[in-house]
Amino acid sequence: MALKPLMIIPPLIFVGFAGLVAAGLFRDDPDALPSALIGREAPPIVVSQLSNKPEIPPDALSEAGVKLVNFWASWCAPCRAEHDQLISLAGNGIPIYGVNYKDAGNGNAIGFLNELGDPYRGVGQDLTGRATAIEWGVYGIPETFVVDAKGQITFRFAGPITQSILESTILPEIEAAQNK
Repeated sequence: MALKPLMIIPPLIFVGFAGLVAAGLFRDDPDALPSALIGREAPPIVVSQLSNKPEIPPDALSEAGVKLVNFWASWCAPCRAEHDQLISLAGNGIPIYGVNYKDAGNGNAIGFLNELGDPYRGVGQDLTGRATAIEWGVYGIPETFVVDAKGQITFRFAGPITQSILESTILPEIEAAQNK
């Protein structure tokens, strides 16, 4: 009995799929979400003004020194959980630019910042999630990006920054970007 050429297609599809799964399972950190922006110039931050808060200057990402860009929302419980770490970073002189993501109107976002404190040097709204979040490759919030003095993204962290993540991951990434 001769094999028909079409009979080989299903096993080839299975082998290809198994290879993709294996590659995903055996990468350096299988929990990390990859970003195509690492090592590239940070996209512009195109946002609308958030009430009376300081706007994000057009040249913010090309300013000297390392800075963070944080995507957050008032309705996001993990954003609330990470907020103390952002306040701490800002208190230590790290400039943080905040992009409020898909909040309906200014009121909720302003209430969030008034209640928890405002760590942002500049902040704006991406009401639809299309103006800036798509350009930055945001999967969900919170997400924080480390941007070096040249305006290049050096690191992306998806999820809330806890105290242990701040110490084990974020601060070393900030230091690495400063020494670049």
